[in-house]
Amino acid sequence: MNTKLLIFIILFVTSSLSIANTEALHLKKMKWSFDGIFGTVNREAAQRGFQVYKEVCSVCHSLNNLYYRNLKDIGFSDDEIKEIAKGYTVKDGPNDDGEMFERPALPYDRFVQPYPNEQAARKANNGANPPDLSLIIKARYDGANYIYSLLTSYTDPPAYFKMMHGAHYNPYFPGAQIVMPPPLTDGQVTYMDGTNASVEQMSRDVTVFLQWAAEPEMEHRKSIGLKVMMFLIVFTILFYIAKNRIWSNLK
Repeated sequence: MNTKLLIFIILFVTSSLSIANTEALHLKKMKWSFDGIFGTVNREAAQRGFQVYKEVCSVCHSLNNLYYRNLKDIGFSDDEIKEIAKGYTVKDGPNDDGEMFERPALPYDRFVQPYPNEQAARKANNGANPPDLSLIIKARYDGANYIYSLLTSYTDPPAYFKMMHGAHYNPYFPGAQIVMPPPLTDGQVTYMDGTNASVEQMSRDVTVFLQWAAEPEMEHRKSIGLKVMMFLIVFTILFYIAKNRIWSNLK
């Protein structure tokens, strides 16, 4: 058999088995406050999750769909939002002289991106382009459990597993190899409310925040859905009573 063909077959089979093993691995199933038709976002967890995003994730990952003013939905006050926003610089203009200028961000500005463009992002990350996290929860099957499983499952590879240069072993990532190094370590963030910042806790909190970021209207949507269901139930009961009365008279 041709040597090149044999090498190709070996690589293909190895890669396929690796991906199959990854897909077969069950996600860690967590209990989330936002699950179910009555589910809501835990505001305290979402605020802690924003702190994790701000201090850790935002170095590489953007949140293009969010404005700083949106943080009011998870319990931040107007003054807190102004303070958060002014810690970032945005380009604005043109001014009266026709020139662009920089200014502190304001609540109506979008979240500032870590890189000016994709090329800069790839250059800073060994050719990889860190994904925007606005809809990352929706982009993955069982997104919340996937993100939590991914963040808490960096480990050493099995002895038989061949790692690519610069990659890190994570059984929940397709192919079990991910360029992103472990983003969280115990105590990496000092929570304002005194919560112990373990990897598991930070992973839970940032997952709650990203769930809210992906569906900021979730609670309103669920509320409308419940009202519609109640209306339909009442309407069905009234319709049933009216039907029985009408037909009883005819009989």
